[in-house]
Amino acid sequence: MLSTSSQAALGFRVHSGWTASVAVAGPRDALRVIDRRRLELIDRKARGAQQPYHAAKEMQLADAQAFLKRCSIATLAAATASLRDVVSDLVDKGYKIAGACILLGSGRPTGDLAATLRSHAMIHTAEGQFFRNALQNACTSCSVSLLGVKEKELLSRATDGIRISPAELHRRISEIGKSIGPPWRQDEKFCTIAGWLVLANSGA
Repeated sequence: MLSTSSQAALGFRVHSGWTASVAVAGPRDALRVIDRRRLELIDRKARGAQQPYHAAKEMQLADAQAFLKRCSIATLAAATASLRDVVSDLVDKGYKIAGACILLGSGRPTGDLAATLRSHAMIHTAEGQFFRNALQNACTSCSVSLLGVKEKELLSRATDGIRISPAELHRRISEIGKSIGPPWRQDEKFCTIAGWLVLANSGA
């Protein structure tokens, strides 16, 4: 059986075309960040790739459907390549991937492309889901088990799952940030908590 120190977990907070990624390892009382980086989910040279639904809004429906399908294929390829890089780096350092946690939004796409493209709010919701889907599918391709947690529920899920008080959770996350230095934004904090939750769920 692997020791808890040899297991690593990833936390992801997705943005348009990229995701913040933090890997954590160690037992509950000695958690440490072992990797933090930005993973690209798109080819930035590809026109419209960063905001595909915004680009599709200007097209005829059939053209929009074809464009989004091409974007989906390309985004999955980019996301998979980026994820394989970080997984490979961690494995080379002697870690086994316990799993990953992706932070989810609260909105839901309509499933009706025409209706989505008529609504600015739904376009943003659809794009968020588009990139999360790509990362989720990349995890499947890389054999990384995945936990999805709504971002607004992360802190409550973490305090329950890690068995830690909210005050102690915030104190520990602050200490980790001070020990490794910047950047230590909300992206890195939330990704660290998400990864920690995965380790707790795995028994680490």
